[in-house]
Amino acid sequence: MKARYQYRFYPTDQQRQSLAQLFGCVRVVWNDALAFCKQSEKLPGYNKLSGLLTQAKKTELRQWLSDVSSVPLQQSLRHLDAAYKNFFNSRNGKRKGNKIGTPKFKKKTNTQSAEFTKAAFQLKCDVVYLAKIGDINPIWSRELPSEPSSVTVIKDCAGRYFLSFVVEVDLINTVAKHISIGIDLGIKIFAAMSSGEKAQSPNYSNTDRKIRKLQRKLARQAKGSKRRDKTRVRISRQHNRISDTRKDFLHKLSTKIVSENQTIVLEDLNVSGMVKNRRLARVISLQGWREFRNLCEAKSNKFGREFRVVSRWEPTSQICSDCGYKWGKLDLKVREIICINCNSRHCRDDNASRNIEKVGMGHRHDSKWTQRDDKTTSVAQPNEASRITVSLER
Repeated sequence: MKARYQYRFYPTDQQRQSLAQLFGCVRVVWNDALAFCKQSEKLPGYNKLSGLLTQAKKTELRQWLSDVSSVPLQQSLRHLDAAYKNFFNSRNGKRKGNKIGTPKFKKKTNTQSAEFTKAAFQLKCDVVYLAKIGDINPIWSRELPSEPSSVTVIKDCAGRYFLSFVVEVDLINTVAKHISIGIDLGIKIFAAMSSGEKAQSPNYSNTDRKIRKLQRKLARQAKGSKRRDKTRVRISRQHNRISDTRKDFLHKLSTKIVSENQTIVLEDLNVSGMVKNRRLARVISLQGWREFRNLCEAKSNKFGREFRVVSRWEPTSQICSDCGYKWGKLDLKVREIICINCNSRHCRDDNASRNIEKVGMGHRHDSKWTQRDDKTTSVAQPNEASRITVSLER
């Protein structure tokens, strides 16, 4: 299977200027090809776009495209062709997942990238040679597992430079300590596991408060001014701080969970519906639940584990994990429950994680004998002492 290994590097002044020229050429080729596709009655393929690029280099208006390597320019056209194919496959139902929109024009202030194939880069010891850029010395935080097939140069919105290698990795077959684990995702407690462990979510509030303050400052500054551009970079740096903190936390947690358990069971959360709650939308968006699910699924394939997802309609928070009695819907502020059937005391998150594991592994309680003729209320009230203990903050 293929994976990406990313390393940061610090270019010299000459390399910084050459990379800026390369990113500009890649951006112009993408925008020109996209504008041509929008004007055409029939979508042109990669071969036709490549021919138009060759003709454009011979004109006075675009002759400076020959000053950079042709490989990243050709790769930009391949990416545009793939983006249109994904768009049509998404509309026709051939591509799974959410609907994908049409490709958009690239901006100078967004993240810039240029891809080099084997014909345009060379790896010698600890130095990476890029065509018409020169030798680059990245910070090797880890060794590459195999020979890279391509490398992408990335410049993010905050001005940081990265090299992203595509390599082939082997599957890792290790013996897991536990058979299965169920995980219930939350906000303050990011992951409550059926084993009893809990993972505390990082605190993003201070950085998020700085971002909101800088965004208000950005709104008052004139567009196109240097002060506005400086504020934009400061906002990008704060966003990167949150992103790096979250990515580090999610990678460490997902690696620990996948390496120790043979079967990982998660709940299919309706995140798009949950962010419609204006009180919790900002906090939910910072957690990265979908990113955590993608990491667990990818690492499960790498370690030879089994990854399962429980339907979002399973009442995992409404059923006692000990006896299977269904007590009904609970308010979010209710954090502890006492089952009126078996008198067992449950933490809401721990109880849900155990139910997620049971449903994911195919084990369900035969709860018909525990149901009563009389119906309980759909939502438990705080004054019901037999069912609820003192509520804790989430």
